[in-house]
Parts: sequence; C-alpha cells; structure tokens
Amino acid sequence: MFEKIFGLSKNGTTVRTELVAGLTTFMTMAYILAVNPNILAAAGIPKGGVFMATAVAAVVGTLLMAFLSNYPFVLAPGMGLNAFFAFGVVIGMGYSWQFALLTVFVEGLIFLALSLTPVREGIFNSIPMSLKRAVAAGIGLFICFIALQTAKIVVKDDATFVALVNFNHVDFHTHGVTALLALVGTLLTGVMLVKKWKGAILLGIFVTWALGMLVQASGIYVPDPAKGFFSTYPSFTIGDVANSFKEFGSTIGAVFKSESWTHTVKGEVVGSGWPLVTSLDFFVVMFAFFFMDLFDTLGTLIGVSLKGGFLDKNGRLPRISGALCADSIATSVGALLGTSTTTTYVESASGVAVGGKTGLTAVTAAALFALAILFAPIFLAIPGFATTPALIIVGYMMISSCADIEWHDAGEAVPAFLSITAMPFTYSISDSIMFGVISYTVINALAGNFRRIHWIMYVLTAIFIAKYALM
Repeated sequence: MFEKIFGLSKNGTTVRTELVAGLTTFMTMAYILAVNPNILAAAGIPKGGVFMATAVAAVVGTLLMAFLSNYPFVLAPGMGLNAFFAFGVVIGMGYSWQFALLTVFVEGLIFLALSLTPVREGIFNSIPMSLKRAVAAGIGLFICFIALQTAKIVVKDDATFVALVNFNHVDFHTHGVTALLALVGTLLTGVMLVKKWKGAILLGIFVTWALGMLVQASGIYVPDPAKGFFSTYPSFTIGDVANSFKEFGSTIGAVFKSESWTHTVKGEVVGSGWPLVTSLDFFVVMFAFFFMDLFDTLGTLIGVSLKGGFLDKNGRLPRISGALCADSIATSVGALLGTSTTTTYVESASGVAVGGKTGLTAVTAAALFALAILFAPIFLAIPGFATTPALIIVGYMMISSCADIEWHDAGEAVPAFLSITAMPFTYSISDSIMFGVISYTVINALAGNFRRIHWIMYVLTAIFIAKYALM
C-alpha cells in the first residue's frame, strides 16, 4: 500500500527508513507542543486550547503536505510567527487574540489563492541557484544556533550579545549539567556517524535523554520548573489532558466571533467588531503575517529540498504547488482551531538527513503529533538538551551546500555569503532571503551583469527595499 501511494522504490527509500525519518523529525520539533502554548497564553488564549490546536494543526498540515506533494516536510505553528502574534499584534498593538486569528485566517486564504497561480512558484524559480545553496547553508547555521541556545550552551551577554556558558557562574545542577549533557550527546552522535550507525541522529536523541534521566536519578540534575528546567521523566496526568480538550472548545471557531474583535489602547477599547476589518491596521498586520509566512516557507523549502536532493537540474522543485497549497491551507485551518501561523518546519531537515524522501515520513510525524494529544506527558518530557545534538548534526550536514557555490565569482559569492551570515545573525529566514536578493540584484546590476538577473528579482528587490524603508 505504501509503495503504491508514496512510490518508495522510485524514490530510493524503504518503509523502515521513512518511519525512522518521521520519528526523527517529530522528536526534533516536539518542543513546539510545549513552547507554543506558553507563548500564545501571553496573548490570553487558553493554554490547553493552544496545545490542542498546535497538535491538530500539525496533523492536518503535515497530512496535506504528504498527500498533496509527497514530500517529507512537516508543518506546525511557526516560531517567530507566534511571538509576533502574541507580543507584536495582541500585546503590542492592543488587538484581541480573536481578531489576530482573523488576520492569520485571511492571510492563509490569500496565500492559497497565490499558490494556485504561478506567482509563488515563479518567485521560487527566479531565485538563483547560488542563493538557494546559501539559504540551505544559512539554515544549517540557524538550526545549530537555535540548538545551542535551547541547551543554554550559548547565552546572552551584555558586551558581545552572545557568549559561551561559563560553568563556574551557573547552577551546575540545572543549567550546567544540561549544557554538558547536550555537548556529550553531540560528541556521541558524531561518533555514531563516523561508525556509520543507522539512525545515528535519532539514537543520539534517545541516548542523551537517557543520560539526562540517569543524572536526574543520581541527584546531579535537579529540575527547577520556575527557571525552565523540567523533569526528564514522563508522567501521566489525565486531568491535564481532559482540561486541554475542554479549553479547545473555546478556541475552535473563535476567529469568527466578531463580538470578540477589539482594539484596545492604554486599557481603553477604541474599536470593535466588523469596522476593524476595514481599518488600515488590519491590512498592515495581515500583510506582515503574509510576508513572514511566504519567505519563511520558501526559505525552508529551498534549504531542505536542496539537502534532500529534491530540486531538479534547473533548481526547481517538482510538485511545489502541492507543497505551497498544503502550507497555506494549514495556516487558515490553524487559525480556525486557535493558533498562529502554521508553516513548514526547518526541522524537517533532520528527517531528510536520515533518509526521509516521501510523504510517508510526513505521515509518520503526523501520526505522532496525533498520539501526542493522548500521550502528551511522554512527548513533552523530551528535554531541549536531548534534541540539541540532532539539530547540531543536521546543521553540519546542511552547511555542506556551501561547497557548490561558485566562490570564484563575486557576483554569485558575495550575495550568497551575505545571505548565509544574515540568517543566524538576524534570527530570520525571511531576512536572510531579503539580504541575498537585494545584494544579488544591486551588485550584478551595477556591474552590468543584467542577463543573470531574472525580472522577478528586480520586483522582489524593490519590495524588500520598500519594506525596510517603511519598517
């Protein structure tokens, strides 16, 4: 059955490989089930409802990706986008979370309309191959940086912005030991790769997690939830699961409750209901979500597809329309359920790295997100330091695309370099693409290399410059 649906033999993969790839991807992004409710709860959305919406949106979006495109890409509510939703739109601008969900819902519909036309595919195909390779490499650095921060190996520093953790200045029973476990897990995963062990990345997650449980049992690691250090042991709390279902009822369809659409300034309601939909702010917020979603998605598709060998000889992604439709539909469905923008996850690269090539990888991850609803305590017990080794190794694998950039050609290499470095330094996939596109167009146009610039690149450059000018 799987062979017939997903064409496993034609894609050079097996059921076992796809299942392992799906599990690996899920393990590296399961953190969203814990993080997204915490972020959106700050906007006033019931935490249990957000947990359910996050899981269901991931299931729906990922299954759509599997059957509309047959790619191993997994979707879930996006990081960064959820922070903009909670702290930018709701807390910062004073809009109710129901109204903010409406902007996400409409943005998804517009995204879908464009996905059914050649527009989004044209944007994808107009980006030069050097920039596509640069985006893949940048994602590698970005993933690694996120992993190092998650394990608190890299920490904030007032003088240099970021710095290596000082084990002598942190509580070793929490911060210190988890950072050390992440480093040990990375080294062990590296050894497994050298030994060519199958499933080394996934095994690295389990080994690091097991080590965490051992050090907790020995008393070396002492959980401190108030500081973000949780128990590594899974535990079942049926009451919490039941409460999540109850709160889910208050988030489903909240986007359409016009009586809850409000705009508050300094604690005073200055607008409500349908008139808000015709306001300038509605279109500004909606466009902001659309812009971030569009280029985060394109960047992820470029990077993961390049690493997985899914791009053709012209740098184009076959069946891209299905992938884009899945992403856009998932965004609107997620808003209906009660969560911010659902998007294709860069952590999909971890499944691709262990051999995932078809939609069966995505179906596996979707099934695990569905199980997470009933077995949430188990999946939520996966500590961030346990997934750190996997993400660091995936980063190493993705940065290898740098080797194929034509470094002797400054017209290709300088924009590629700017795009690579911009991603971790700006903490944004979309900004990385914008840096690359603007620099590629300007440098080559001023140098007289007009023929290598696709006309869409000129349009994108003008839009990006205007975006930064009006920020």
